[in-house]
Amino acid sequence: MKNFDYFKPNSLKEASELLLKFNNALIINGGTDMVIRLRNELVEPEALVDIKNIPDLWDISEDENSVTIGSSVTMNEMAHHPLVIDSFKLLCDAVHYAGSGQVRNLATMTGNICNASPLADTATPLLVYEATVLAYSANGEREISICDFFKGVRRTALEKGEVVTGIKIPKYTEEKGLFKKVSRRKEVDLSTVCASVVDLDGNIRIAFGSVAPIPLRARKTEDFLKNKELTDEVIKEAGRIARTEVSPIDDVRASKEYRLDMVELSVVRGLEEIRGY
Repeated sequence: MKNFDYFKPNSLKEASELLLKFNNALIINGGTDMVIRLRNELVEPEALVDIKNIPDLWDISEDENSVTIGSSVTMNEMAHHPLVIDSFKLLCDAVHYAGSGQVRNLATMTGNICNASPLADTATPLLVYEATVLAYSANGEREISICDFFKGVRRTALEKGEVVTGIKIPKYTEEKGLFKKVSRRKEVDLSTVCASVVDLDGNIRIAFGSVAPIPLRARKTEDFLKNKELTDEVIKEAGRIARTEVSPIDDVRASKEYRLDMVELSVVRGLEEIRGY
């Protein structure tokens, strides 16, 4: 591990200024991914900016239409919070698959998506919920749709100097569906394929992880399902269409063909779950 400067600012303004000061400064929050990447020299920052000391990033709040989860809220805190439990079943299910209990005591959902890994466990629920990423910089605050947030492996829409302050998730009246994670081990493993298949207030939405360079929505499959009764044939055809929307690779966890099969199966199982409510 190479030497770097470490800062723990007390305000968003200070954090943003530090990110702008260095050519290669990175944010650390829970650190469960960053520490491993530092140790393995996959990243070599000039500076780390620790945002855990900044007020207001630890809150979970709501208004009439949405719930906002602060960027320093840990996954375990989030998954056991009444607002999240009552409003976002798929997200709670996904969080429980994200590493071990010890990891979830440190890791944050914001860190999970800002790492921009194709297999981030919380990405597919956020995609189907059509969440919004809240970002702060010296130029002001802005909102980024999660559907536009992922730009490539380990690349996001964040600009230099921006700090994510939280993730805002719209409220829905009714949620039916499932989060499915396929992995080599039942517990504490990376996703071979992960999927969220859900009916939100009458609209079926589907998202996949670990089958493309970024987590993605299955738009063609969603369009096919609009205004259709979920018959056996419709469900089977939706699974077949979903296979055409992803571009998995062969790697140590699974073959391309296996991932395609799991994409199809995840859609079928999810739609059957929705039909069975």
